[in-house]
Amino acid sequence: MSHTDKSNAKFLPPRLNPLLTRLIQSIFGIVLDWVYKIKLVIDEEDISKLRAIAPYTVVYLPNHSNLDDGLVMFLLSARIGQLFYYVVAYEAFKGIIGKLMLRVGAYSIRRGIGDRQSIKQTLQILQQPQAKLVIFPEGGCSYQNDTVMPFRSGSIELAFKAMDKLAFGAATIPDFYLVPITLKYTYLAPTDIHLVNSLKRLETALSLPSQDDLYLRLRAIAAQVLTNLETEYNLTPLDLNDWNQRIQDLKKHLLNYCEEKLNITPSPQIPIRERVYKVQYLLNSLSLCSLSKDADHQHLYLTTVRLLNFDAIYDGYVAAKPTPERFFATLDRLEREVFKIDRPKFKGRKQVQVKVSSPINLKQYWQTDYQSFNSKDKTSRQLIINQLTQNIHQAVQEYLN
Repeated sequence: MSHTDKSNAKFLPPRLNPLLTRLIQSIFGIVLDWVYKIKLVIDEEDISKLRAIAPYTVVYLPNHSNLDDGLVMFLLSARIGQLFYYVVAYEAFKGIIGKLMLRVGAYSIRRGIGDRQSIKQTLQILQQPQAKLVIFPEGGCSYQNDTVMPFRSGSIELAFKAMDKLAFGAATIPDFYLVPITLKYTYLAPTDIHLVNSLKRLETALSLPSQDDLYLRLRAIAAQVLTNLETEYNLTPLDLNDWNQRIQDLKKHLLNYCEEKLNITPSPQIPIRERVYKVQYLLNSLSLCSLSKDADHQHLYLTTVRLLNFDAIYDGYVAAKPTPERFFATLDRLEREVFKIDRPKFKGRKQVQVKVSSPINLKQYWQTDYQSFNSKDKTSRQLIINQLTQNIHQAVQEYLN
């Protein structure tokens, strides 16, 4: 396939089938419980908050700690009796499940570029009366249960643009809500057996001896993985004891390796995750023959997966709060790296607590702040967008804390 063919791959619009969606919603609590071993918990007070704004357009903005978050948001839609649209990474639409996702309201976005078709679709949805849209503003999984990565401002910017269009020529300005949603997972059953089994699998794969202290075993595995990666990419650490500096140096080295191979001009001011998505997009756009060999393409893509997997990790995460959730979040990262898998092995039944912050009526911001600046004054408008994005991020993080 040529560069043009792949880069212009078809946008996947939503094919929402209300009847089918309602049918799936009616059984999805059982599916999530039996298949994924996850139980959703939400207070009646929070359900009341969401039902109170049902007559209006709403953008739900949840944190994104793992690949099950989309399933949880779908079950939330069932709990409150609503139909949601979902912005989902293009790569997730595979096979029958991908087709089914379109039927329940999901549509694609290509990360790393300005996906004009996806943006256009989002604006169209947000101008529909009573539309409900889910956007994960972190832009990808953090893989940490109680840490929220910086929110991207794009979802808030699109909401303001939709308000501009709704207000144009209108006698009254409609209410339009942004809702910070916090998803926090906890393990329900005793977890020691799953913890020990995961450590043992990794130790066996890395030819490491076992010891009594579980945390020391975890650190030994992490140390070996870090050393292996430095060796693979020909990186010599300046200080073996400063793990955080080694992690930062490794991420910088891996990203430079990808960008140099693809002749991408580095943009240090852009978050690592955004730069990685651009690399992935270009890799998917290039034909394999344009690289030196197939192995180059595969290794570059593996490098981007590693960057995303370890993006939010830091030394001291487990030691600061040695909960089962932090242990398993770290083990999951290590399993992804060592065993080259997307979904690590099951580690026990979980409960996800859904917390709803106070809904934010965007109309108030639009009338008092945003609209007061001329549309050409992009700097002032962007400051408003950035501040609101930060406020929503803080609201989500507060519930995790």
